[in-house]
Amino acid sequence: MTAAVWVFVGVAVAVAVVAVALRWSPRTELVTQVNIAAPPDRVWALLGHPQGYAAWNPFIVSMQGELVEGQTLANELQQANGKRMRFNPVVHKVEVGRELRWRGRLLVPGLFDGEHYFVLHPSVDGSSTLLIHGEKFSGLLLWVLDVERFRQDFERMNQALKTAVEQKQ
Repeated sequence: MTAAVWVFVGVAVAVAVVAVALRWSPRTELVTQVNIAAPPDRVWALLGHPQGYAAWNPFIVSMQGELVEGQTLANELQQANGKRMRFNPVVHKVEVGRELRWRGRLLVPGLFDGEHYFVLHPSVDGSSTLLIHGEKFSGLLLWVLDVERFRQDFERMNQALKTAVEQKQ
């Protein structure tokens, strides 16, 4: 075989290995929740206002952009361990007073992807809200990265939102 054939075979094998790895890469979900003594519209007044995050949010300390499906946000995270991280997710779903989702990724698709979400469930009488806050993760880095490390940050954000909303009563 010629050198060109060997190069072709090598590239074909590499592409096949990457395709198989991406197809069977791990997936996991991190889910947190908190009960907030306020109706969903009052919770949304803070959650749905990105420019105000810096005033109450210890985790997503900055969010620039509009919560409009298809729009790209510029978010800055402050993890409990002191590390800061910037990322630019794309807004996936906005249902005012009910649900917010965005999708982000690290560098290239399939390496470390996440769909972050907030779902607001009103109580039967509408006087309080159950906030479900989570993220669906997928990608090759999940073989070595434990997403449970983000739980503390999600819960810090939940508690801060609860406190901020309930103090505005």
